[in-house]
Amino acid sequence: MSDKAKQATDMLKALSHEGRLMILCYLAHGEKSVTELENFLSLRQSAVSQQLARLRADNLIEARRDGKTIYYRIHDDRARRITELVYDLFCGPNAPGR
Repeated sequence: MSDKAKQATDMLKALSHEGRLMILCYLAHGEKSVTELENFLSLRQSAVSQQLARLRADNLIEARRDGKTIYYRIHDDRARRITELVYDLFCGPNAPGR
């Protein structure tokens, strides 16, 4: 049980950063390029790359190269499910304060 709790806290730590959570929310709608993520987040490439590196290190996302373009998608279905739940609770049409 303690191993599972450690896995859960590690994932929640990765999701606890606003930029990483926004990346996962955007990727929940499908694969996106680094440029698309930069534009969505209004951040510089270096800042986006830093957060992508953390998500990759935690095996939450995976990358695919097509020529010079790198695309990312959610790799861990648990991360997708948690992200969708957080989105529904805070951003969805039935979220409090909407």
